[in-house]
Amino acid sequence: MKPPILIIIMSTVILGTMIVLTSSHWLTVWIGFEMNMLAMIPILMKKPSPRATEASTKYLLTQATASMLLMMGIIINLLHSGQWTMPKDLNPMTSSMITIALAMKLGLAPFHFWVPEVTQGVPMSSGLVLLTWQKIAPLSILYQISPAINPNLLLPMAFTSVLIGGWGGLNQTQLRKILAYSSIAHMGWMTTITLYNPTMMLLNLTIYITMTLTAFMLFMYNSATTTLSLSQTWNKAPLITSLILTLMLSLGGLPPLSGFIPKWMIIQELTKNEMIIMPMLLATTALLNLYFYMRLTYTTALTMFPTTNNMKMKWQFDNTKKMALLPPLIIISTMLIPLTPLLSILD
Repeated sequence: MKPPILIIIMSTVILGTMIVLTSSHWLTVWIGFEMNMLAMIPILMKKPSPRATEASTKYLLTQATASMLLMMGIIINLLHSGQWTMPKDLNPMTSSMITIALAMKLGLAPFHFWVPEVTQGVPMSSGLVLLTWQKIAPLSILYQISPAINPNLLLPMAFTSVLIGGWGGLNQTQLRKILAYSSIAHMGWMTTITLYNPTMMLLNLTIYITMTLTAFMLFMYNSATTTLSLSQTWNKAPLITSLILTLMLSLGGLPPLSGFIPKWMIIQELTKNEMIIMPMLLATTALLNLYFYMRLTYTTALTMFPTTNNMKMKWQFDNTKKMALLPPLIIISTMLIPLTPLLSILD
């Protein structure tokens, strides 16, 4: 794809999200979602192939269905209230339809099937946009309508997402699918806390985007797409490989790394709201995520593949100028827990 075309398409994706973030009118929100979706398809097909075409088609069908449900919910709200603005109180039918539409856009269970398939079928850079930037607009609408959301609808979807996000990643060897299932699990945590403390959802989103961005950048730097290729990176970049493994544990939520902060604060907030069973179930299912990240770390750390290259220290002479953004991202992604007292203002 030529740079001017890529710039125009990326600008449209960003503009679509910004329209959703800044609008208080349902029609402009829907237009922002449509701009975002239609501009995203060329990004997914940046490297044309049958697999990319299949992934883009799945993305288009899912997002178009979600947009149709969203518009139907908006029209029902218009007929009920007579206005296009986004009120705090939605009637139950409108709230349920908009919640389901946003769940489809986010990839919450049981509408999660497209996320691993689309992420696996597109290039790493497109997968990065799909799993980070594309989550911002739907979560912003959930944030705005959180007082009107039906907990009996959203909480089962959120818990199922955490369960499937952990279960689905257990037998995966493709790193993109592992990150996709991790994304499903994180979306489950975020939507759970949206009902009780929407601001904490923004903290979770920020940490999730930082960790996922760092993981994709490290994978792209190493050209690693499978667990096997990740194991073989020890020979050419042992430092980067150790950073990847630390980041994996942070994504799994292992204390005392940054990924533990949102889980800790969400469990604490749910307990304050006199919910005991839900945080217990979430913490238990989160162990599945931590298990496959621990397994990945363990197998990679103990595997040093033989090489015919006599220059064992080649990695010391690699040009690392293109990694200028990685050190601060790695620090934020792994060492943020001392700042947890500052985040107590969210409670």
